[in-house]
Order: sequence, then structure tokens, then C-alpha cells
Amino acid sequence: MVTEVGLVSGLLGLPLAPLRVTIWAAEQVRQQAESEFYDPESIRAQLHEVDRQRDEGELTEDQAIAWEDELVERLLSAPTQPKE
Repeated sequence: MVTEVGLVSGLLGLPLAPLRVTIWAAEQVRQQAESEFYDPESIRAQLHEVDRQRDEGELTEDQAIAWEDELVERLLSAPTQPKE
């Protein structure tokens, strides 16, 4: 009887399989994007880019400060992840 229940629930859940795969894939993309968004090395590179653009006159001082503030905020608000 247990195997019949498992078979029935498996068959009933089969139409949801594509949805589960889509949700899983979306979660993987979200995690990767979040990881890159909060990556300290990426943020440091962007801070160097702010300095470069400021030095070359591509950014005003106010634009540079706003961008730096955003980058520092990302760095400080990065979720802590356990070491693997």
C-alpha cells in the first residue's frame, strides 16, 4: 500500500516537475548574482574604476561620491556566509 501511495503522489506531482526545475534554476541564478554583487574583489575593482573616472574627468565629484557610497554600503551590508 505504501508503494501505491508513493506512485500516486509521484504521478500527481509529475506535472509540477518543470515548475520545480524552473524555481531551482532561478534560485541558482539569484545566488550567483548576489554573490557577484557583494563580492569584495568586485567592489574594490569598481572603487578603482570610480577613481579612474574621477581622475579623467568622466565623473563629477558628486557622482563619484554617490557611487563610492553605494559600493561601501554593499560591502558593509553583504550577507555573511559560513566558510566551506
